[in-house]
Order: sequence, then structure tokens, then C-alpha cells
Amino acid sequence: MTGDGAAVVAAVGAVAERIQAERDHLTELDSAIGDADHGGNMARGWAAAAEAARDLDDPDAETVAKTVGKTLMSEVGGASGPLFGGSLVFAAAELDGGVDAETAVAFAETYLEKVEDRGDARVGDQTMVDALTPAVHTFKKSIETDGLPPIEALAKAVDAAERGVAFTVPIRARKGRASYLGWRSVGHQDPGATSALFILEELLAVAAERLGVDAPRADATSPTIPDDDPDAEASDDSDAAPEGD
Repeated sequence: MTGDGAAVVAAVGAVAERIQAERDHLTELDSAIGDADHGGNMARGWAAAAEAARDLDDPDAETVAKTVGKTLMSEVGGASGPLFGGSLVFAAAELDGGVDAETAVAFAETYLEKVEDRGDARVGDQTMVDALTPAVHTFKKSIETDGLPPIEALAKAVDAAERGVAFTVPIRARKGRASYLGWRSVGHQDPGATSALFILEELLAVAAERLGVDAPRADATSPTIPDDDPDAEASDDSDAAPEGD
């Protein structure tokens, strides 16, 4: 197996191993605000997804992603199956023709959009969206505005996701089973956001390995100044009130 398809298969295998290693930790997080099944469900689902991906005959990236998504939908119980798996099935279409900076951004944006739609969640609801949104926004901006190589953009996305996971701790849950706890959900880290972070970390590790480099560590802070955009400056000028005589 070669090419982009092989890279995605390797990434899925790495994610499956990481989720299995973190199974007890994810279960502990979910025990506090959920029904304590997130770790087991995710470990089972990703193990099945990795096996299904390995069984494919020299697939392209889109085929692997769709296969993984469908497997997660069937094997992961609760809300996580449709969120992690169903969203992946839709986003996989963005990988038609291969994986590059442009298709990776499109994939990330579509995935986030579908997670938001399926979970009816937005930033601040104490869900995986709190990790995915800063990660996707940072990844897109790092590539399209800052002109960074994808591996560096992905490293920044990982840092952004880590910050997002931390953000879930001091806020009240407004979606999912944790929302039933009301204010008692404050002070607990969201397990779905944590899983999303683990997945991104493994994607970065596999990408670096295949490029033959060490996985970079990056700060999500932007190196550019927002008002450097001449279009933005022109817009600001047009919105300014006219001076009096």
C-alpha cells in the first residue's frame, strides 16, 4: 500500500493505539459528567476502524476515510459514533484526488461543520467543538494567510486544540448528557474534546514520521498582524464616519 491512502491507514492505526492507551483516562473523564462509556466505545470503534482500513486493497485517501467513518458509526455507541464517524464520511469527499494543503483545509472545515450540525453544538457548549473549532481555524489561517507548511500548520492546530480542551473545564455544559448536571458540570474536562485532541496529536506524529522529521511543537499564536490586510484596512476606512467641516 502506497501514497496518500497508506498515510491515512497509518494515521488510523496510530489513533486506534492512542485511544486504547488512553481508554481508562477517557472513561474516568466521562464518569464524572457522563455515563462512563466514552473510553470503551472509542477504543472499540477505532480498533475496528483500523482493521477495516488495513483490509482495504491499495485504497486512496477518500476511500480510507469513508471506510473509517462508516465503521465508527456502526461500532461506536452513543452520540460519538455519528459525531466522529458520520462527520468523517461527509468530509472524506474533500480528499477526492489526494491529500494536500488545499484538500486538508477543506476536509477540516467540512468535518467541523458536520460535527456542529449533528451535535447542534457551538463553541462554549463544553463539547468536542471547543477543541475542533480553534484547531480548524488555526490550521486554515496558518496555511492560507500565514503561508506555513502543512506540518507546521498542523502543529499549531494541535496547540489550539489543547487550549480548547482546557477551555472546557471552567464552563458549563449545554449539550449532551453532561448538560443534565447544570452548574455541577463546571470544573470537568470534556471527554469528546479530549479524544479529538488525541486524534490530532496522532495525525501530527504520523505526518512527521512520513516526512522524516521530528514532530514540531508550535504555539497557536499568530505571527501576523491582523490589520496588515489591505482589504481589511479599506473596509475599516469605508465604515468610518465622515469628519465634520
